Amino acid sequence: MAPPSDERAVSRGSSGPGLSPLAYQEVDGENYPPYVPPGDRVLEFTLRAVGLGILFGIIFGAANAYLGLLVGLTISTSIPVAVLTLLSLQLVRAAGGKPSILEYNVSQTVGSASSSVASGIIFTLPALFLWGYYPGSSGTLTWLKMTAIGIAGGILGVLFMVPLRRFLIKGQHGRLPYPEGTACAQVLVAGHEGSSHARFVLWGLGIGALYKGLTGFARIFADHFEVAIPVLAKARLGLKISPALLGVGYILGYRVAAIMVGGGLVSWLVLIPLIAHFGEGLPQPLFPETQLTIAEMSASQIWNRYIRYIGAGAVAFGGIITLVRSAPTIVASFGVGLREVRSRMSKGDTAPATARTDSDLSLRTVLVGAALVVLFIAAVPHILGTVDSFVLRLLGALLIAIFAFFFVTVSSRIVGLVGVTSNPTSGMIIATLLVTSGLFLLAGWTDAMGQVAAISVGAVVGIAASIAGDTSQDLKTGFLLGATPRYQQLGELIGVLTSAGFVCGTVLLLHHTYGFGTPELPAPQATLMKLVVEGVLSQNIPWGLVIAGGCFAIVVELFGIPSLPFAVGIYLPVSTMTPIFVGGIIRHAMEKRSADDEMALSRRRERGVLLGSGLVGGEGLMGVAIAFYAFIAGRKPGGFGDAWLGPLGSFFPLLAFAAVAAVLWFTARGRNAEAR
Repeated sequence: MAPPSDERAVSRGSSGPGLSPLAYQEVDGENYPPYVPPGDRVLEFTLRAVGLGILFGIIFGAANAYLGLLVGLTISTSIPVAVLTLLSLQLVRAAGGKPSILEYNVSQTVGSASSSVASGIIFTLPALFLWGYYPGSSGTLTWLKMTAIGIAGGILGVLFMVPLRRFLIKGQHGRLPYPEGTACAQVLVAGHEGSSHARFVLWGLGIGALYKGLTGFARIFADHFEVAIPVLAKARLGLKISPALLGVGYILGYRVAAIMVGGGLVSWLVLIPLIAHFGEGLPQPLFPETQLTIAEMSASQIWNRYIRYIGAGAVAFGGIITLVRSAPTIVASFGVGLREVRSRMSKGDTAPATARTDSDLSLRTVLVGAALVVLFIAAVPHILGTVDSFVLRLLGALLIAIFAFFFVTVSSRIVGLVGVTSNPTSGMIIATLLVTSGLFLLAGWTDAMGQVAAISVGAVVGIAASIAGDTSQDLKTGFLLGATPRYQQLGELIGVLTSAGFVCGTVLLLHHTYGFGTPELPAPQATLMKLVVEGVLSQNIPWGLVIAGGCFAIVVELFGIPSLPFAVGIYLPVSTMTPIFVGGIIRHAMEKRSADDEMALSRRRERGVLLGSGLVGGEGLMGVAIAFYAFIAGRKPGGFGDAWLGPLGSFFPLLAFAAVAAVLWFTARGRNAEAR
C-alpha cells in the first residue's frame, strides 16, 4: 500500500516517483538528485530500524554460515533483508506509524553486514578446527577469540572504507555501477511506493525450512541420490537434494552454474576413473594415501585423498589469476585510496559538512579506531594464538593493518564492477596467507602456533575485505536514496558487533553436530586455506597434485572460461554442483522465454532471485536449528527413516527435488497476464 501523499512529501521529497533516471547514467555525483533531497530531515537512524536490521542480520548471517560451510560460497543478502524490512515496516505503517524510506535503508544496512562477517569467518577459522583447535580440545580456540577476530576484521573493513566513499561512491557515480546497491535501492523505492515482493522470500524460507526439517530432522527420506556410471571405473554421478543449492543456482545464473558443474564432471567422470584405472595394479598405497591401495579405495576415498588436492590447487591458482587479472584495478584503487586519505588528512575535519548526504564519520574516528584495533590484536596473546612474543604479535597486527587497507580498497572498487557475489575474497585471503606464511617461514616460526597465527591474520583480513564490499554496496544504495553516510557507517559497525558472536556460535554448533571436512559440511574454503598454510610452513603436501590443479585453472582461462567457479567444481563433490546447475537451467529457461519482453524478464528474474534467497535462508536456518537441537540433546536427530517408502526409497528424493524445482519455475514465471 502506497503512503499517503502528505507522508510521501515528508519522507522522500518532491522529485517525483521512483529513482531519477540519472541514477543509471554517468554523471557527476554532485549533480545527481537523490530520492530524498539533502535538505529534507526525515526519520532515519531509529531504534525500530536498527532492531529489525540486527534481527534479520542474525538470521541471514547464520544461514550464510551454513551455506558457506556446505558449498564454499555465500550470497549477498542486501535485497532479501531489504524485502523483509519492507514487509515489517509496512506492518508498522498499517498500525498507524510513518516509517520513512531512509529507515528501511538503515535496517538493510545493519542486516546485510552479517553475511560479510560470515564469509570471512567460515572461509578461514574452520581450518583451526581441522587442526584440532576448538573448544573442548587441547587447543586454545574459543568462542570469545573467534568473535574478537570477527569484530576486529569487521571494524577495520568499515573504518577503512570511510575515506573512500566520496571518491568511489559519489565521484565514480555511473562509472562504478555497484549492481547490488543499485538493485537494493530499486527494491526499497518500489516497496515504499506500494509494490512489495516480500511473499516470495517468505515462501522460500518456509519451503527451505520444511524440506530440511523432513530430511535432516525427521529423516523421512534421503537428502541425496547417486548412481554408478557403467564402463568408467568407479565413476559416479550424484544429486544433493537441497533447495538451498537450487536457489544458489538460480541466483548465480546458467553460465556460472554450468562452469561449476563442468568442473565436477571432470573430477568424477574423468579424473577418478583415470586414477582408478591406472592405479588398480599398484601393490602399495600411492602418496598421500598411506593405508589403502587404489584398488581398495572407493570413489569417495579417491576424491578425498587425491582430487581434493587437485581442486585445492585449481582454486588457489584461480584466486591468484583473478587477482592478477584485476591488477590494473588493484593498483589504481590502492593509489586512489592513498591519495584520498592524504587529501582528507590535509583538509582535516574542522569544516562542517555542506550537506547531510555528505556527512561521514570523522577521519579522527577512523584513525583512532583502526589504531586501537591493531593495538588490541598485538596486546592480547590469544587473538593470534598463544604467542608469547609481543614482537611477533606486533608483526602479525601490522600485517593485518597493511593487508586490510590494501584489500579494502581493492574490494570496494571491484564490487563496484562485478558485485559482492563475484568478489574474489578467497583470492585475497590466499594472497595474504602466502605472504604471511612466507614471512613466518623466514622468521623460523613454523610450529603449530605459527599456523594458527597465519590463519588468524588471514581471517581478519578476509573479514575486512568482505565487509568493505558490503559497505560499498550499502553506501551506493544510500547515495541513490539520499541517506546520511554517517548513519550507514554506524549501522555497519552495529551489524558487525551484533552478528559476529551469533555467526561464531553458529559455526561452533555446526561443528559440534556435523564436523568440518565431512560430507555434511566439507568446509571447502577453510580446507583450502589450511592446505596453503601447511604447504608453505611444513612443505608436507603433494605438490604435484596441487600444481596439476593449477594447470587446470590456467587451461580453462586460456579457453576464456572463468577459472574460479570451474575450480570450485573440481574441488567439491559433483552431487553439490548438480542442484546448482538445475537452478541455473531454470533461470536460463525463464530468461529465454522473456527475451523479447524486458519488463517480464525483470519481473521473472526478481521473483526467482527472491524465492531462491528464501530457499537458502530457510534451509540454512533449519540446519542451524537442527545443530542447536543436537547440541542440547547430545546427539544427532534419529528421525523415522525412509523404510515406509519401500522400493520407492531410492527414487523418492528425486521426486521431492523435482517438486521444489517446479515451485521455483512456476513462481519465477508468474501468471501469464502478469508476465506479459
